[in-house]
Amino acid sequence: MDNVSIDSLVLKLHDVNAVKFGEYQLKSGMLTPIYIDLRVLVSHPALMNQVSSLIYQRVQDEGLQFDSVCGVPYTALPLATIICSRNELPMLIRRKEAKDYGTKRLVEGSFRQGDTCLIIEDTVTSGSSILETAEVLYKEGLKVTDAIVLMDREQGGVEMLASRGIKLHPIISMFTLLNVLMKAERIDAQTAQSVRKFILDNNTFSPKEENGNEAPATKRTCVELSYGARAKLQNVHPLTSKLLNIMEEKQSNLCVSADVTSSQELLQLAESLGPKICMLKTHVDILKDYTAAFSQELQGLAEKHNFLIFEDRKFADIGNTVKHQYEGGLYRISSWSHIVNAHAVPGPGVLKGLSAVGKPLGRGCLLIAQMSSQGSLATGEYTKAVLQMAEEHPDFVMGFICGSKITKRPEFLHMTPGVQLQAGGDPLGQQYSTPEEVIYNKGSDVIIVGRGVLEASDRLEAAESYRKSGWDAYAKRVAQGGQ
Repeated sequence: MDNVSIDSLVLKLHDVNAVKFGEYQLKSGMLTPIYIDLRVLVSHPALMNQVSSLIYQRVQDEGLQFDSVCGVPYTALPLATIICSRNELPMLIRRKEAKDYGTKRLVEGSFRQGDTCLIIEDTVTSGSSILETAEVLYKEGLKVTDAIVLMDREQGGVEMLASRGIKLHPIISMFTLLNVLMKAERIDAQTAQSVRKFILDNNTFSPKEENGNEAPATKRTCVELSYGARAKLQNVHPLTSKLLNIMEEKQSNLCVSADVTSSQELLQLAESLGPKICMLKTHVDILKDYTAAFSQELQGLAEKHNFLIFEDRKFADIGNTVKHQYEGGLYRISSWSHIVNAHAVPGPGVLKGLSAVGKPLGRGCLLIAQMSSQGSLATGEYTKAVLQMAEEHPDFVMGFICGSKITKRPEFLHMTPGVQLQAGGDPLGQQYSTPEEVIYNKGSDVIIVGRGVLEASDRLEAAESYRKSGWDAYAKRVAQGGQ
C-alpha cells in the first residue's frame, strides 16, 4: 500500500464531506473538533470500492489468517460485504439486537466453534465498538485476533484492543490525514495543530490493574510496542522502519559517536564495532584527512555490518543554504549519510531545504529538541515547537535528539546523547545519564555513546557493555508496559 493511494483517498474523503471540522459529539460523549463520517460512502460507489480494495490489500500485506469476516454494524457492513463478495470470503453478520422470532440469533452465517473471525470497522476512537462485536463473537465460540479499520483517530483504540488480545491494523491514522490535508491546503496549520493537541490530550486508554480497578495516573501509559512492531506501522518513515528492524535483529539500540580526527581510525571503529551497533554517528568536519574514498569505504562497512550512518551536522541556516551544505561542498553529505540532524531555530525552511535533497535519496532527519549540555536553551516551549515541526513533516523527520521522550507517537524515534555507564558530568558542562535511566526511565529509543567507548582500554568490550545495558533496559521497558 503506497502513500500515493492513501493521500488520494484522504482527499476524496474530504471531497465528499466524510471529514468534517467543527464541534461534534462522539459515541463516547466526547466533544471533538474533527468528525469522520464514513456513512456517506454508501452514496459514492467508486469511493466505496477504493476503500474496500485498500482494506483487502492491507489484509494481504499483513498475511492475516482467518476463517470468516464480520463488519461492525452498521457502517462497516457494506465494506465487509464488498470485500467478501469480491474475494469469495465467508462473511458473518452481527446483529445489534436479537430477533424475537425465527432463529433469534445475534450472529448470522455459517461457522464452526473455534473459527477465527476478522473484524472490519470504519473508524476507531476507543475501540469499544470492535470490542463489543468481538464479545458477541466470543459467546458464539469464535476467536478474534485481528481487526482492520479504515481510520484510527489515535486516541487509545490500538492500545485498548491490544490489551484485550486484538491487534488493530489501521489504513489511515489521524495525524496522516491532517498532514495530507494541510499539504493540499485544505486546512491551515492552526486547524491541524488544534486537532493534534486535542488528540494528544484525549487518549481514551487507561490500563487496568489486576483487581480490575483503573490504574493510578502514574501508570496510565500506552502499551509499549516492540521495535519490530513499530517498524511495521503504516505511517512510519521508511528509514525509521529500517533502523527499527536493524535494532530488533541485532538486539542493539547503541549508536557510537565516532568523534575522532583520523579517517583511518574512524574506519577501524566502524569495522570493529559495526556488529555491536545500530548506527554510527560521525562529525566529518573534524576529520583532518577526509577524502571521497573514505565516504565510499564507510558506506561499504555500513552495508557489511548492517548499521546506519548518522552525520551529526546540526544544520541551522535558511533553506537554500542548508540545501547546498547537504548536497554539495567538500563532503557531499547527502551522498553517503543515511541520517542528518538539524536545529529548528530557522523555522520550517531548514527542513524544506534538506528534504528537497534528501527525500529523493531516501534519507531522513532528526530534529534537535533537547541537548545534554548544562544550561541548554532547548527546553519548554522550544521543545514543543520542535515537536510541532516534526508532526508537519513526517515524510522527512524520523524523530528527535533529546534527553527524554517528548511524544507518545510510536513512529517517531528518540535518541539521547551523553550516555555513560556511570552518571556524572565533565568540566565543559556535558551531563551524563546511564542507559537504564535513558531507555527505561526516560523512554528514549537509542543511546548515543562517545567517550564511554572511545576512551575505554578495550573499545569492543566497552561497546558490548553498552549494547547489553541498553538492550536490557529496553527489554525491561517492553515487559513492564512502556513509558
